[in-house]
Amino acid sequence: MAEKIFELHLIKPSHYDDDGYVIQWYRSAIPSNSLAALNGLAADSSRRHALGPDVRIQIFAYDETNVRVDPEKIARSIAKAGQGLACLVGVQSNQFPRALDLGRRLRAAGAPTAVGGFHVSGCLAMLPKLPADIREMQDLGVSLFAGEAEGRLDDVLRDAMNGTLKPLYNFMDDLPSVEDTPTPFLPAEVVSRTTGAVTSFDAGRGCPFQCSFCTIINVQGRKSRHRSADDVERIIRENLAQGIHSFFITDDNFARNKNWEPIFDRLIELRDSGLNFSFIIQVDTLCHRIPNFIPKAARAGVKRVFIGLENINPANLVSAKKKQNRIAEYRVMLLAWKRAGCFTYAGYILGFPADTPESIRRDIAIIQRELPLDMLEFFFLTPLPGSEDHQRLDRAGVWMDPDMNKYDLEHAVTAHPKMSKAEWEAIYHEAWELYYSPAHMETIMRRAAAVGTSPGKALFLLIWFWAAVKVEKVHPLQGGYLRRRVRRDRRPELPLENPLVFYPRIIATHIVNHVRVGGLALKLWKLRRELRHDPNARNYTDLALTTPTDADLDDLEMFNNSDSSRAAGDKAKAQAAKQHIAAE
Repeated sequence: MAEKIFELHLIKPSHYDDDGYVIQWYRSAIPSNSLAALNGLAADSSRRHALGPDVRIQIFAYDETNVRVDPEKIARSIAKAGQGLACLVGVQSNQFPRALDLGRRLRAAGAPTAVGGFHVSGCLAMLPKLPADIREMQDLGVSLFAGEAEGRLDDVLRDAMNGTLKPLYNFMDDLPSVEDTPTPFLPAEVVSRTTGAVTSFDAGRGCPFQCSFCTIINVQGRKSRHRSADDVERIIRENLAQGIHSFFITDDNFARNKNWEPIFDRLIELRDSGLNFSFIIQVDTLCHRIPNFIPKAARAGVKRVFIGLENINPANLVSAKKKQNRIAEYRVMLLAWKRAGCFTYAGYILGFPADTPESIRRDIAIIQRELPLDMLEFFFLTPLPGSEDHQRLDRAGVWMDPDMNKYDLEHAVTAHPKMSKAEWEAIYHEAWELYYSPAHMETIMRRAAAVGTSPGKALFLLIWFWAAVKVEKVHPLQGGYLRRRVRRDRRPELPLENPLVFYPRIIATHIVNHVRVGGLALKLWKLRRELRHDPNARNYTDLALTTPTDADLDDLEMFNNSDSSRAAGDKAKAQAAKQHIAAE
């Protein structure tokens, strides 16, 4: 019996920059777990011959942040094979306009097409009716997929093969187990297009907290669903076999994964047996209170950790239902990660109701002086579709920007009670300037040398963050190496530029950008060389590197800049006193 081919094209869209060009790099930064998850599920479907014993599923995976997507070419390939499906996977709200443009071209060229991801799932979960952009996608004949694909992908593929794709596959009320299911996996040739050849997987899904700006809890649920240690070991070994050693565990909060300890224990065993790999994880600000969590994380290979710090004003945290963040414990938590030899990243949201330009400037200065934090990432408070904030504003009829491309946490998309749009956007850009000042970048490197983490790695991260924001005008999470701009890949509503203008400008921009980045790199390299030859580099200290005491709560500005911060300090002192009495 002749073998038939079913082509499955998995496309993770990028999104447009402010000039309307697709954000794309020679090497991008963040690997797509959605792409890895769907690729792993599709590979399992192919191994099981889910479409019949005579049908082979041929899988193509594209991450548009590092490879150009040609919808017409994909459609022609599917037509030549005789059957297939183009899937726009993991599409976030800011990526939906680009996904819509790709979907329009795929459908015009005759390719069966489906779309899934947080925008579709979040809107179905939280809104009474589909917004206009999703309805437009559906009107094109693109099938919508809401929810998670474990146990469901086979049905979609069969429908595509039979020409009976449904307008909507809605599994939002039926979240599947992820234990002992096909695991996320991407071939090395796809992974190699990220800086550092980093791949990703989720060890669990769901988060128990109730942050009003979060979409995770409304799409993946608040109950922890996790993979087993066996599942994670399989992921590690499959990737090591193809030369991939670096991983990003994409759990929104790995510290609340109920299976964290068996997973860490297994990873420690693998490392002790001689296998070499490392991780980036995301955690909350109370992770240091979990016995053995941070020490085991370090032994398991965690080298970088992203922390949802969000703010240092307790009133702002309460307004967002992020009551679990206790500012009195921030320094203790960060020092624990320092002692474990890990670099720390923290997300910091600008635009809470109490924020003003003056308060934001003050808070950044406090963080620089009083917290031993390495990299700080700034975000606009954004009512993302799928969040409680977006649902509340939608019900109240409050204006929100209709252009989903701006919902990238880098733009103001609704009004602020104390700042105009211009003021809000100005302080966002100023915040990057303030934190990544030459003086503070030097401090970060000196702290790295003092605690035994690598000043060289700090140098690389500082250059990366500074260059993304100052040079390429994108958030570091959207950054990469060597920006690609394709003249014809511009938002359809914007005009194509004259090639005689476009290409000389792109060449000149590359040259100027590399000179600017080279200048900073040279300055930081000289500091790194100085630290390597300084016998007293390990003796450096400052306020942020000292272990906090009760006296700090009276003396530090963090606990004296507002009524809510003073109340947080008083509460922390009372708790410390109770613990002291109990210890006696």
